[in-house]
Amino acid sequence: MALVEEDFPRGGKTKKPTDSKVTAERSKVENLFQQSDEQTTTKKKKGGAKKVKKQKTEEQEGGLTLNAAAKSVEILHIKNVREGMLLLGCVKEVADFEVTVSLPCGLQGFLSIRNICDAYTKLLSKQLDSDVENEEFCSLSQIFWPGMLLRCVVYKLDITKGGSLSIQLSVNPKLVNKSLTSSSLMAGMVLSGCVESVEDHGTIIDIGVSGTKAFLPEDATKNKQHKSEELKVGQYVTSRVEEVKNDGRVVWLAAAARASADAKQGWTLTNLLPGLTVKATVKKVTKHGLHLDFLSSFSGQVDFLHMEQESSYREGLQVRACVLYIEPTTRLVGLSLSSHLLQPVSNVDYAPPGGDRTGEVVKECKMTTIHHMSGAMLELPDKTPAFAHRNHLKEPSDPPNENKVSAMLEHTCRILDFSPMEQIYFVSLRKSVIEQRFYRYQDIHAGQVVEGTVSVLLSHGMVVHLSEHVKGLVPRTHLSDILLKNPEKKYVEGMKVKCRVLSVDVDNRKLCLTRKKALVESTLPLFLSYNDARPGRVSHGFIVSIKNFGCIVRFYGNVKGLVPLEELSSEPIVCPEDVFYIGQVLKAKVLQCDPEKEKLLLSFKAAAEGETEESTEPPIDCEVGKRVEARVVKKSINSLEVVILPDEGRAFLPTVHLSDHMSNCPLLWEVLQEGDTISNLICFNKNKQNLTLTKKPRVRSSLEEGAVAKDFSEITVGMQLVGCIRNIMSYGVFVEFPYGLVGLAPKSAMSDKFISDTTTAFKLGQTVIAKVTNVDEEKRRFLVTLKISEVITPAGDARAALLNGIQERRTVKEMLTVRDDGELRQQLAALTVGQKLKLMVDSATQAGAKFKSDNLPGADVIASKRHVAGVSLTPGQKVSVVILNVDILSTCVHVSVLPKLLGKKKSLNKGSDCCAVVQFVDQDFAVISLNDAAQLTLLHTCSHLNEVALSEAERLKVGMTLSVEVVEPSCEQLEGLPLVLRKGSAPKRQRTASENQADSSGHRFGEVLQGKVRSVKPTYIQVALEDGSTGSVHVSQVVEPAEVKLGSFPTSTVRVGRVIKARVIGGREATSHRFLPFSHPKFKYTIPELTLIPSRLDPGVDFKPVTAKNKLAGYKPGDEITCFVSKFKSDKKCLEVTSDPCVTGTVDLLSMITDPKDASHPEKLFKLGQAVRAKVVEASVQPHRFVLSLSGIHKLEKGSIALGMVTSVQPQVGLVVKLPFGGAGTVSVTDVADTYKSKPLEAFRKDQLIRCYLLDVQNGKWHLSLRPSRLNPKNTKPAKDPEVLSLDHLQLDQMVRGYVKIVSEQGVFIRLSHNITGRAQLQQSSKYFINNHKILSSHLPVNTLLTTKILSVDREDQLVDLSLLPADTGKPDVLPESLGLPLRLVGDAEKRDSKKAKKRLHAESEQKPAEPQIPKKKKKKSSKPKTDGDDSGVEVYFREEEDEGEEVKCDFSQVSPSSAGPSRLQVAAGFSWDVGLSSLKPVLEAKDGHSSDGEEQDGNKKPQKKTRHELEQEKKSAEKALLQREAELMDPSLRPQDAAGFERLLLASPSSSLLWLQYMAHHLQATQIEQARAVAERALKTISFREEQEKLNVWVALLNLENMYGTQESLKKVFERAVQFCEPMPVYQQLADIYANSNKIKEAEGLYKTMVKRFRQNKAVWLSYGTFLLQQGQSDAASSLLQRALKSLPPKESVDVITKFAQMEFRFGDAERGRNMFDKVLTNYPKRTDLWSVFIDLMVKHGSQKEVRAVFDRTIHLSVSVKKIKFFFKRYLEYEKKHGTPQSVQAVKEKAMEFVEAKGKDAAN
Repeated sequence: MALVEEDFPRGGKTKKPTDSKVTAERSKVENLFQQSDEQTTTKKKKGGAKKVKKQKTEEQEGGLTLNAAAKSVEILHIKNVREGMLLLGCVKEVADFEVTVSLPCGLQGFLSIRNICDAYTKLLSKQLDSDVENEEFCSLSQIFWPGMLLRCVVYKLDITKGGSLSIQLSVNPKLVNKSLTSSSLMAGMVLSGCVESVEDHGTIIDIGVSGTKAFLPEDATKNKQHKSEELKVGQYVTSRVEEVKNDGRVVWLAAAARASADAKQGWTLTNLLPGLTVKATVKKVTKHGLHLDFLSSFSGQVDFLHMEQESSYREGLQVRACVLYIEPTTRLVGLSLSSHLLQPVSNVDYAPPGGDRTGEVVKECKMTTIHHMSGAMLELPDKTPAFAHRNHLKEPSDPPNENKVSAMLEHTCRILDFSPMEQIYFVSLRKSVIEQRFYRYQDIHAGQVVEGTVSVLLSHGMVVHLSEHVKGLVPRTHLSDILLKNPEKKYVEGMKVKCRVLSVDVDNRKLCLTRKKALVESTLPLFLSYNDARPGRVSHGFIVSIKNFGCIVRFYGNVKGLVPLEELSSEPIVCPEDVFYIGQVLKAKVLQCDPEKEKLLLSFKAAAEGETEESTEPPIDCEVGKRVEARVVKKSINSLEVVILPDEGRAFLPTVHLSDHMSNCPLLWEVLQEGDTISNLICFNKNKQNLTLTKKPRVRSSLEEGAVAKDFSEITVGMQLVGCIRNIMSYGVFVEFPYGLVGLAPKSAMSDKFISDTTTAFKLGQTVIAKVTNVDEEKRRFLVTLKISEVITPAGDARAALLNGIQERRTVKEMLTVRDDGELRQQLAALTVGQKLKLMVDSATQAGAKFKSDNLPGADVIASKRHVAGVSLTPGQKVSVVILNVDILSTCVHVSVLPKLLGKKKSLNKGSDCCAVVQFVDQDFAVISLNDAAQLTLLHTCSHLNEVALSEAERLKVGMTLSVEVVEPSCEQLEGLPLVLRKGSAPKRQRTASENQADSSGHRFGEVLQGKVRSVKPTYIQVALEDGSTGSVHVSQVVEPAEVKLGSFPTSTVRVGRVIKARVIGGREATSHRFLPFSHPKFKYTIPELTLIPSRLDPGVDFKPVTAKNKLAGYKPGDEITCFVSKFKSDKKCLEVTSDPCVTGTVDLLSMITDPKDASHPEKLFKLGQAVRAKVVEASVQPHRFVLSLSGIHKLEKGSIALGMVTSVQPQVGLVVKLPFGGAGTVSVTDVADTYKSKPLEAFRKDQLIRCYLLDVQNGKWHLSLRPSRLNPKNTKPAKDPEVLSLDHLQLDQMVRGYVKIVSEQGVFIRLSHNITGRAQLQQSSKYFINNHKILSSHLPVNTLLTTKILSVDREDQLVDLSLLPADTGKPDVLPESLGLPLRLVGDAEKRDSKKAKKRLHAESEQKPAEPQIPKKKKKKSSKPKTDGDDSGVEVYFREEEDEGEEVKCDFSQVSPSSAGPSRLQVAAGFSWDVGLSSLKPVLEAKDGHSSDGEEQDGNKKPQKKTRHELEQEKKSAEKALLQREAELMDPSLRPQDAAGFERLLLASPSSSLLWLQYMAHHLQATQIEQARAVAERALKTISFREEQEKLNVWVALLNLENMYGTQESLKKVFERAVQFCEPMPVYQQLADIYANSNKIKEAEGLYKTMVKRFRQNKAVWLSYGTFLLQQGQSDAASSLLQRALKSLPPKESVDVITKFAQMEFRFGDAERGRNMFDKVLTNYPKRTDLWSVFIDLMVKHGSQKEVRAVFDRTIHLSVSVKKIKFFFKRYLEYEKKHGTPQSVQAVKEKAMEFVEAKGKDAAN
């Protein structure tokens, strides 16, 4: 700094005044657009209020900060709410973690526990972290209470799951008072804050102003009207600023009686707060609200909801107003004139005065005013005002139509909520809201069955929405009768579900539901309270807890009871947990109940015994299909409980089974009372539990006609059945038929129309006609179709349905008439459709008319708008009317006064067509007028039983015109009205030509017909019969069975055009061509099935139809039959053959061929229609299976040869093989070949076909052999490795070969055959000492081929002991010498202890640590870390085995001078420690090389004993050698010189790419390319996926390797892999660099071109390519590349890219061009001083002195900050000092002085 001071002097005294002036000027400029807080504060003391006011007025004129009035006044909508908006709110509800706040204009916000204040959040965190209860911490309910007024800020706007906005609020003072600063605080201001801490004499309040502490003295809070005595941390308080000290750093507060604000307090639009009361002047009065001026210059608005109802407002009126909200962006201020917000108290009434009416539906409300942009004001009948938001004046989908709403005189509305801010009810006129069944939790009661929609699946249960406002939880245990592991598979979002309410908690708005079928469908009485649980009653309950003393069972609400241990079951139960589970639904009988104490004692045993007692009653003699009479004994919601007369047997009649017409079912249920007798019932289904009856006429007639299937086996494709809808799922509907059969109609087969939602297509219980399309006999399931085009509707069905429906309605009328004592219902029952009456007009409006009659007192007689059109009616007038409909239940009569319906009736002719007009629609029936005249009659609204619920457009509507046919001009059942049917109402069904021409009865069975052959196919012949229909002849029905020759084609004997005689033996369905039984009474055949066999054509020969069931039952396994090939299924690789029109069998691949070569194309062996001989493998009716074999065998036998398919290759097992006829087996590795190979299973793969010899079978699994000696014993040579069938085949000292099965601590287990395994103990496995069996297992993988010698055979225990020692087998040792393991010593030690086996083993275990010699021991230690115990082992060796120790030592001392010495020198030279050890090997090898005799002699020879001194010396030298070796191993700078060294280091640092690269380099030095590749591949697998850079280093090394030593293809493969596993860009860049460095210019350029296409948005790619081009001297190419780069990259990168290219031009290309590029950039961007610095550096390096000085001169004249100019002067001076002369240095200093003086003058001016 001293240097700078010296070079650039500050300029003396003249500068000071200039400086101060500059500062003053700046502050002035800065304050032009904002109000200075300091200014306001200082002027306040001098009574400068006027000045402030003046300033504000000036601002207003300038229009800079003050707000303009809104164009029109509207209420605050949620769409206008923004984050940061300040609002006044009222606490509505306080929960555990959230406060619900009512906001202005009916809005609602949520204040989270995290958004109170910093002190509270800190306390909350502390509370959560510690287990102990913190006394300071208070729950939300202690610091907030309903009705409390809050200043809050919109913290966040969340979007809920439904897509609506949720307002998240905060009362954190830091956000609420964000705009206040310590300097703007003034006495008198009323601020909100939160208690930060409670002190001795008061509380510290957090007011959110940084650097300010606010204190509220204790005496100030005593007067405050707080509900809680003492203030608590986090509590919200509103206080007045009493005194401001220390420039706003300390503020004294006092209790605020009223939050009033005046202009003196310096309020601005930025810091204005809601809740302040201000004096305001009415500026403008509009229909929808007021515009006000307040605080002298601010504008605000008051909407109509916040104006006092009685008051009248005029312009200029002075009022007091409360700030409601401030919208920060538009600066709109909302005010309220409501008196309850202007009171001095800080609370408002949060509940309406007359009690909460939320959810109530109110009729006869009058609309008082409509506010275009906001909504409408209504008056309820009790004169209470209410407000309907504009969105609630219409349905969400309807367009807004205010005229329509205002035109209605009266409205029905539902009260949505009470808004405490406005003290008014908010209501809705939406029909959908009014009609909602469940709007509040109060509307729901425990035990109620409800329907809802699945909303979301959680870990603890499922949320179900019953309506928009009401949702319940189905706990996890209640999702099903059993606990579901994967509930998401059963339940999907949006699915409709039926539940029963378990409990309702109205206060906490919690609803608990169950989906357990047993509870939902329970017909037993419900225990909703303890009073319901009377002793002796039985109900369904669920277990909630299982204890050792019994089970606790819960019912509805909070009713729960105990089932003691002795009442759980008639059998004694010790541990209930083993028998019962939580959530289980059981029947429980009440033993004792005390409602007062809420104690309940139950019994499962008594409930079960009650059932058994009932079941011991004689069973009801009632078969399905029998017509019965029954008496109603009990009515429940969904059914009637009846007793069958006269036996009094119990049965159920479901409500939906009362009629075919769904609208008649509830009517009949309503009128039937307990004790009524119901006739014409028929038994529908019977099971152990109950009997179900039905009264559906359509089902009854089908049962009586016998058109039903009594069992699943009777169901065949094409069969038509009548049933009813049992269950509706998203994928289709389940249809229930008599006898309990249930079929599924998939979504696609439900209707000819497209169905998007299955739930709306049909109703539960609806009668339908179904046709079977598919039967799955294995799973006993079948599919049906409900398509109208595919089912056949019986003639007269529509007529019968209409008459039945009308008859049922008449029955309802009669029963109501008889039951009711009053005359009204009798009078109504006497009325009929079409009857004319004289009535008096009661009232007439545009919407219709009401009439009254003395004969019908209390009945509503109404005519709709259509039926009074064109007729003028006046109240009191008498008119003639015609009756359209009579609803007895609601006592309502619909009439018409239209003249054309009152005129004369025209006569009708039977069979004539009429034009009908719909006059009235009543659910299933419509009233129509014929020929536009007075003739009325009834008609069905749906044309077919299977008709799906129609869309709005397709339904019958009043005024619609139809074409009908007169069936009877006057029908008795219709009370004289004509019976007509809709034309075209019969379903349109595509009829085939044969159907049109054939007789409706079809062809009789056994009938002989004549016809002409139309076509000949391999498996059937088509015959055109004389009557025009088409018949079919099966391939088996052409030639006499005895004359069929193998391989022949029977159908080829018949020629097209030939006239033939044939006989009917059955029929086929037109669509599927399936053979159908002829005995079905209702079925009309489309294609008769014929036979041409001469012996059957004789009419005298009588034969019966044979069903598939009978035919299959006649076949036995092993039977040989003639079949014909009908189809080859390539996907399943099986052949379908047929032996009869009704029987088709399958032949799988393994039963089809005998040679594996034919497996690839088995279909070529057989042709369609070819006759083959097959053996029956399996024939069963239940389930339907018919399996055949063409290979000549039908079962697997021991000793036979079969074809098999490999299903898997498992090293431990061998081959797993699939055999014919469902068999399976395994081939052991020893049974694969006669001569063992090293990799026995290598030649086999999955799905390979092999010939197998069946050795034997165990537990259904076959042992197989592939040995040629088994498969082809004659043509094979003797086996080199014969089979070992038993232990008798093994002799002592015999040499046998086998495969390794497993290596364990017990030894090496070797497989000698599929059932014999031998063992070689570890000491018999290798000549080396092995202390861990894992060494062996790593060198002897499973299925390693080994030669062994048998040491012993224990036939009793089935044990074989083997040896693998080279001495025994004559083969090399199983472990390689390179491991450097110590030899296992043999000698005296063994001889001494060989007397007792146990001792020998013990001695060996002691010797093992001692045997290895020291250098070997050290090597073992270095490669695998050991415990300290190993060292002590070495010492033991010296002590115990002195003689051997000396010998070893002697050898060691001999070796060390010659070999150990040089090795150390090499270590010092940086070589590996391993070299030292390798030089020890020859000595050991020499020792191993002696014969065993020699070893024994050495061991026996006693050497000369050494002195103690010599022994100590040797011990010291050995320890010294060990220390030196350890030091070498610890040295990190030494680089290993062999593979083992690297492996050791890699164990410590597996993710170090440097080590791996050194390892690769080590291999490359020895030109071991493959090993280097292998190391790289290992590295990529080993290095952790997180170490991306390390992995990239290895990939780059591998790319380099392939570039230098590999081919272009290998390099490409590595590159593709690298791009896949790494970030692509760096890999491309690295390869480009590799190409460039290895002078592969063409490849590099090609790669760069790819890169700039692929990574065009990446700046680095363009720069890299540019550098490459310039290095190659291609300047022009680089220039064009720059232009491309500028187009591809974002504009903001342009300057950077150009300068980078310019720098590259300086370095690699033309410096002049680079200078020009810099010039252009700096001309456009002269203030980029960073670029100037770079340019200067480049010019200093590459330019002349003249050019450099020119650049410096340009920089010091730039119009940038003084600081930056100073930097350039400094650099200029340094340059001149280094390269210039004293004169040039002085010149720079002078220029600097000039600059400083010039600046000083500017500042002064």
